[in-house]
Amino acid sequence: MIYQRALAYEMRKAGLEFAREIEQDIFYKELEEPIGTRRADFVVEGKVLVELKAILQLEDMHWAQALNYLKAYKLDVGLLINFGSKSLTFKRLVL
Repeated sequence: MIYQRALAYEMRKAGLEFAREIEQDIFYKELEEPIGTRRADFVVEGKVLVELKAILQLEDMHWAQALNYLKAYKLDVGLLINFGSKSLTFKRLVL
């Protein structure tokens, strides 16, 4: 996604440490093997999850996805950023 590359450039320029599209195993109950994986767009400074969208409007399912990512990555704070509406919109998420 073009927005990912642009944001990565800006974070590098700002001196922020980040990892892009880190795959995270998802476990279910007491199963020892993962049942699948998730891939967040960015984890910044090891503390903030950043999930990007390019859609007309953020909906509840996008909130739910970002909150699930926070839990999977064991992070408390996230940003859900949408580049697809007339102007950039974002929501801060806190567990």
